[in-house]
Amino acid sequence: MRSGTVECGAVAVAAEMPGRAIPDHDPLRHLVEVWPRPLRFLGVGGLGLITDLAVFTAVVDQGAHPLVARLVSLALATLITWRLNRALTFDRSGRRVSDEAMRYATVAASAQAVSYAVFAVLVLSVPATVPQLAVLMGAGCGALVSYAGQALFAFRPPTPPRPPAPAAGRQSPA
Repeated sequence: MRSGTVECGAVAVAAEMPGRAIPDHDPLRHLVEVWPRPLRFLGVGGLGLITDLAVFTAVVDQGAHPLVARLVSLALATLITWRLNRALTFDRSGRRVSDEAMRYATVAASAQAVSYAVFAVLVLSVPATVPQLAVLMGAGCGALVSYAGQALFAFRPPTPPRPPAPAAGRQSPA
């Protein structure tokens, strides 16, 4: 019996198959690579937004205050979008997964802070008959911060070290 599992974007190696390499070819990534990166980011963000709205609505329906419910829904949506962005949107950064996750979390915290701030201002200042509209408005603002940060920081490959500068006073051969 095989006990291998498949994640979105990578094949997890089963414990009974040690030494087996994870293939670089991911059929799902191959299908979506024809789309430009911003469209892939929006697609992943759309799935994150669906998760955010669904969890938010479920937690609010259980009687939680909208500000608390949004904290729970943002956390789950962020976890999902990290995995999907890592698998489908951005190229491998060349960093360890834990380092990349910390960089992603840093950017996500900034983007989610923007999203949550817009949401909170709207929920607290506008009669909140449909707080999901505030979720959408906040998510739109946070997405702009998120894309820039993910592309320029979280998934950016490390820069190679610069060669040493010639010593002062020495002339290089012509």
